[in-house]
Amino acid sequence: MAPVPTSPSSSSTVSPRLLHSNSSEWNAVVQRNIKTSLLLLLVLSTIFVFSVLYSSRRLGSTAAEEVLTQSPLVWDLDVSSRLVPGEEEQIDELIVPAESKVAPEQSSPSDISLPSANLSSAPTAPTPSTSAEGTGDQSVVGVQVEERCDMSAGKWVREPKGPVYTNLTCPTLPDFKNCQKYGKDPGHLFWRWQTDGCDLPRFSPERFLDVVRGKRLAFIGDSLARNQMESLLCLLSQAETPTDVYRDAFDKFRTWHFAAHNFTLMAMWTEFYAHGVPVLDAEGKPTASFDIHLDRLNTNWTSRLPGLDYAVISGGNWFFRVNYLWEGGRRVGCVNCREANLTDFGIVHAVRRVARAALEAIARCRDCKGSLVTFLRTYTPDHFEHGSWFSGGYCNRTQPLEEGEISLESIGWELRRAQSEEVARVRETTGSRRFGVLDVTKAMMLRADGHPGKHYDKRWVRNASDCLHWCLPGPVDMWNDVLLQRLAQISPPPPPLVR
Repeated sequence: MAPVPTSPSSSSTVSPRLLHSNSSEWNAVVQRNIKTSLLLLLVLSTIFVFSVLYSSRRLGSTAAEEVLTQSPLVWDLDVSSRLVPGEEEQIDELIVPAESKVAPEQSSPSDISLPSANLSSAPTAPTPSTSAEGTGDQSVVGVQVEERCDMSAGKWVREPKGPVYTNLTCPTLPDFKNCQKYGKDPGHLFWRWQTDGCDLPRFSPERFLDVVRGKRLAFIGDSLARNQMESLLCLLSQAETPTDVYRDAFDKFRTWHFAAHNFTLMAMWTEFYAHGVPVLDAEGKPTASFDIHLDRLNTNWTSRLPGLDYAVISGGNWFFRVNYLWEGGRRVGCVNCREANLTDFGIVHAVRRVARAALEAIARCRDCKGSLVTFLRTYTPDHFEHGSWFSGGYCNRTQPLEEGEISLESIGWELRRAQSEEVARVRETTGSRRFGVLDVTKAMMLRADGHPGKHYDKRWVRNASDCLHWCLPGPVDMWNDVLLQRLAQISPPPPPLVR
């Protein structure tokens, strides 16, 4: 073995030329190893970075899905500190033209039966469920109907532009709601609802029609549901003239079609959702009272649910009559009856029960589209002063009320709460997020100036005042402002075509 050199002068050392050659080769090897190591480190670092990014993206996606799935629609409804309800309501006969009088809902052998409930017990709290009931096409999970902005809180402010349409530019305006034609002060036209903390844009007919292109929407309820449909017809007719497709013999069910957008708009009449039969007097003639079967829903409207993409249900005003409540084929109580041998369960309880029944029936509808979205529009009051329909009542205000002029003790506020809670309940018990609320109660409590009053065609009804329905144009158009915002959140219109 060659000795290890100890000094440059050693005679046994290799020659300088050989030493230089070995050193160069060693340096080359080291450099190659360093380059290889750096390249390998770079590859490993790149893989690590991509792994982190991919994991973060998956985590973010999962979190977003959980938020969309679990986020509640209805916020805490105990908001009395900032929402102030209105005066008590007393509803009498609904006024409609004689030629379009609406017959009461008739019995049908196929009425939907509902599970019986103990009327004497208080409403039960929502019970969460991990699985949804049958709702038609279950391959479609449903749309997330989340409320991104509380449009129920706000105030009425001046709007110099006036309404989107006038009584002269709406070809479908019903004469009974044409208040300007019969001399009403136009001051009620120049107001808009300004929400707190967010924006409620001016209604755009073109945008609405783009959002609902190819869809079917129905308003389900009484004459105020019809009032909303009439408002929407007027609003949309500014962009496209609709075709009157169908009207039944009693004008209970209407269908309009917007051909250019393949959009169908419908109205479906129901006083109570549940099956109601007029109470007969001693001579066998119908009275103003009804027997309401809380465990049966009338198929006149439920049978028309299949095929709908959107349903807007509303109601409550018909419960202010003397009505009798039935379950299991027997009379179990009443509303407003004040009879010694019957328990008066009150208007709020009855409205809660029928709202629950209607929402559950929609949730269980097996022939309905899995993507059907249902909104419940909350109760809106009348504004009669010093009387009612035929007893000298009037509504002569010329501008919205101040918040200090409405009361926290209103039954209308209780009805609004019950309806909103039932929407929250059906969302929790079915696991479905396809239900939402159009909360317009406070906004309409302030609009005592928006009713026809005595400003209508007296050929239909004399010596009466209508302080329940709404003039067109008028405050009722705000309901469709809110509806458009909700629909746009669910299905924003497609981007314009690039030409």
